[in-house]
Amino acid sequence: MTHTPVRLGLTGGIGSGKSTVAAILAEAGAGVMDADAISRSLTLAGGLAIPAILAEFGQKLITPEGAMDRDAMRALVFSNPSSKLQLEAIIHPLVGQVLQEQSLAAIAAGKNCLVYDVPLFVESGERWRRQVDWVCVVDCETETQVQRVMARSQLSRSEIEKIMSQQASRQQRQAVADVVIFNEGIDLAKLKHLVHEMLARFGL
Repeated sequence: MTHTPVRLGLTGGIGSGKSTVAAILAEAGAGVMDADAISRSLTLAGGLAIPAILAEFGQKLITPEGAMDRDAMRALVFSNPSSKLQLEAIIHPLVGQVLQEQSLAAIAAGKNCLVYDVPLFVESGERWRRQVDWVCVVDCETETQVQRVMARSQLSRSEIEKIMSQQASRQQRQAVADVVIFNEGIDLAKLKHLVHEMLARFGL
């Protein structure tokens, strides 16, 4: 008989520390599925989504190497909301397919906790909520998000604020959370401690 692992939805705004929490959970033995990384891999040269993107958007959205031109697509999506829906209609089913494959592999490997690292968990409505047992939100002050992202990327404050405006608000995320990790003014050791306090609930 196959065991039934705990399914944990992990989310948080850009710069919240969600990826760090995912890494801590992976260290503790969870199987971590990164929806963003899967989505990116689908649009690299040779990625599963490339033929459909080429058919839908044309050669101008494909780089000479054969990957999706992320900058061109970002500009198109910001200026034309219907393009975003077209792109999501291509990407989301493929992400779901890969997540399913990874989940089955993690269960076969005996993982007791499957973590779905999904940046836009709240924005996807009920689609994700129905698939997990727990929702863990990594949260911090809005200004902290901006400072962290500026420190690690070439993005300007206005670009970061634009990205954040497309994401759910802190209040919307907290409203769906079963657990909130407040990653503000603490070091990595303290963050690890907060995550470790929750492991038993997640089957770890």
